Amino acid sequence: MSNDLTERPPLEATPPSANHFVAPLEETPLLAIDVVKVADKPSNLWIDAWRDARRRPIFWISGFFIILVCVVALFPGLFTNVLPNNNCQLINSNGGPTAGHPLGFTKQGCDVYSRIINGTSTSLSVGIIVIVLTTVLGIVFGAFAGFYGGVVDAFLSRIGDIFFSISYILAAVVIMSVLVNYRSVWTISLAIGIFAWPATARVLRAEILRVKNSDFVMASEALGVSSLRILLRHVLPNSIAPVIAITTISLAAAIVAEATLSFLGVGLGSSIMSWGNDINQAQKDLRTNPQTLIYPSLALSLTVFAFILMGEVIRDALDPKARALR
Repeated sequence: MSNDLTERPPLEATPPSANHFVAPLEETPLLAIDVVKVADKPSNLWIDAWRDARRRPIFWISGFFIILVCVVALFPGLFTNVLPNNNCQLINSNGGPTAGHPLGFTKQGCDVYSRIINGTSTSLSVGIIVIVLTTVLGIVFGAFAGFYGGVVDAFLSRIGDIFFSISYILAAVVIMSVLVNYRSVWTISLAIGIFAWPATARVLRAEILRVKNSDFVMASEALGVSSLRILLRHVLPNSIAPVIAITTISLAAAIVAEATLSFLGVGLGSSIMSWGNDINQAQKDLRTNPQTLIYPSLALSLTVFAFILMGEVIRDALDPKARALR
């Protein structure tokens, strides 16, 4: 090679004592990324659900109406002083609104407004009893089937499939037709609730199948915690959210079921005041006196609508994906 080639100077090594540039702390604040926000409020599923639900007007509207219905059911004397059955006079048959009787009279001359107010407790009581029964049965069957699996799951699921294949309205019609001499709030509630629990059990089973594979369940098993304790203390509390949502909606369905059975004439006895009985008795006068049918139907519809709206709000609030989309 030619010696005329220009020799490249060797790269100078960085002296070990060279100073490195460090930006001042004022120019590179660490608060945005590196500092832990210890002042943040604690959060969990239920707190996040409450914060989401309280921002929605539907929650307050439906909640107000539900509270109003509960107060009417518990304290009917606050809303009317007219006794629904003792002041019935045929001279007022199918009469219109008068002073002290804003909704008019039935065919028997009874005050429509008083019957609606006093019938609220019956319809609401049936819904609550049915929900308690379906929730207990649904949790027991769904929790054990989903957590233990195998033979237990197969056995309990097949029982649920049998009850699920039977329409609870049709089953209640048969039961109430047989027990014609024992019609009461408890009888119709048991007739509906015994056949209405499989939906709750299926929802809970699916949720437990998801939760039981979580890391905290594996940690509990590694520590030697018993299976039943893991189910009751860890898995079930973290799986109950969908059940709460479906329970609120099922309460509305139970109230509708009672009204349907009473409308068909196989529900509560005629001596028991309920919205379903009032609708049943007023259907014959639909053309001549429609108000006796419209008002109890309106009370039933508004109550059911309020519970459905509340169930929808609770379901969305307990779903992190639904909260993220809003």
